[in-house]
Amino acid sequence: MELSFDKKKNLEERIKFVHEYSAWVKKVPNDVWSRQQAALIDSFMENCKNFMMSREKYLEMVNKRDRKRILP
Repeated sequence: MELSFDKKKNLEERIKFVHEYSAWVKKVPNDVWSRQQAALIDSFMENCKNFMMSREKYLEMVNKRDRKRILP
């Protein structure tokens, strides 16, 4: 099932988020945003334990995705 969404709107929202986040990072002390980044990275690392995938399977998945982008 393919999800339908407005790619242009999605890109604009992502760019807006990046600008807002970078403005926030510039105005808060380093220890505040670095603590939040550490918490985010730690949560990613903890969550990856829930997705047991071998290195080979991951690379196979990435290669299939990349081939789809190249082929018309």
